[in-house]
Amino acid sequence: MSDQGLRITDLHCSVEGNEILKGIDLVVEPGSVHALMGPNGSGKSTLAFSLTGHPHYTITGGTATLDGTDLLGLAPDKRAKAGLFLSFQYPAAIPGVKVANFLFAARQTVKPGELTPGKFRALLLEKMDVLGMDPSFLGRYLNDGFSGGEKKRLEMLQMAVLGPKYAVLDETDSGLDVDALKYVGDSVKSLRESEEGKKTGFLIITHYPRILQHITADVVHVMMDGRIVKTGGPDLAQRIEREGYDTIREETAARA
Repeated sequence: MSDQGLRITDLHCSVEGNEILKGIDLVVEPGSVHALMGPNGSGKSTLAFSLTGHPHYTITGGTATLDGTDLLGLAPDKRAKAGLFLSFQYPAAIPGVKVANFLFAARQTVKPGELTPGKFRALLLEKMDVLGMDPSFLGRYLNDGFSGGEKKRLEMLQMAVLGPKYAVLDETDSGLDVDALKYVGDSVKSLRESEEGKKTGFLIITHYPRILQHITADVVHVMMDGRIVKTGGPDLAQRIEREGYDTIREETAARA
């Protein structure tokens, strides 16, 4: 069997001694889009943070590999260098740090010495053009005074500049209006159409199915109480839109 993909096997994770993830099995293939849905408190964000190495999340069992590399044995910065990207639900503001400087530092950290400052700026302007962003954005301080939509635009730009192998978008649709949500969807679509982006695997974590109106998922998973209880195609998200999570919760209880 190929070792390609973001491969999560029987993953268990605890927070302050409380078990949150109770055996997660999931494979995100290169170039595919997986959606992970579930009600609040089901463990979706815990999965995202545990993959990226947040110190408050303790892995108690299972494995996670990225194209054959053991993620759990790497420090958080090494996981990013291996090709893993996390889009935060609530990005932090850093007054005094300009967007352009932050993006250059991030690129240098993940892919040190690959581009000169001049070539990096050319890449940055190219990606901004693809995403329909005004170059004046680069002179602003990182997320300082940004609207929710602007913060998401910056994360899409960061993802485009870093060119990860696998991107985990954690509640990217949280707090966004209709226009901002469409922008995120269009941005992911634009990135996926680029030569580099065609190989990127996406794990989109969301509570509501509305973002999937703009990003077509190949596979949809439903998580409840720290476990993936159902997997299906795009129609599964449409069913959740119609019926909510109660029907799936009842089906899960009946199988137990």
